[in-house]
Amino acid sequence: MQDYLQPGQLLSRGVCRHMRSHDFVTVEELVPTPGLRVDVMALGPKGEIWVVECKASRADFQADSKWHGYLDWCDRFFWAVDGDFPLHLLPDNTGTILADAYDAEIIRMGPESRLAPARRKVLVQKFARHAALRLQGLRDPKYGLRQDDET
Repeated sequence: MQDYLQPGQLLSRGVCRHMRSHDFVTVEELVPTPGLRVDVMALGPKGEIWVVECKASRADFQADSKWHGYLDWCDRFFWAVDGDFPLHLLPDNTGTILADAYDAEIIRMGPESRLAPARRKVLVQKFARHAALRLQGLRDPKYGLRQDDET
């Protein structure tokens, strides 16, 4: 399985596994609004929404100019990086997760900025639809998630 996954996808897998240990469920590559695609969106047991951006290298992090836009779409924002990543590059006002392909650990909690109820409702609906389309795609690839479903 690891043979076809990119480094960032391996980090995402470890993050998703770790989120389950906090009773969060996750989806990957969700589009909260046109022009943004989050690596991992996690939905907590009380409806909290966390976004995790997985960066497999310094260059990957430095090329990301959209991350500020993600802050409007979550209660907490995190970077997920591997143990070799230079942590001093990550902004202080964000969370940090150390991850690998198998697990992760939150080493700095992202500050909380609660979403407005209307935006939370929209995101939970997008989350549910995204998850259902992914599941349907596993059972019947012809009817799973398509490019036009992501806007």
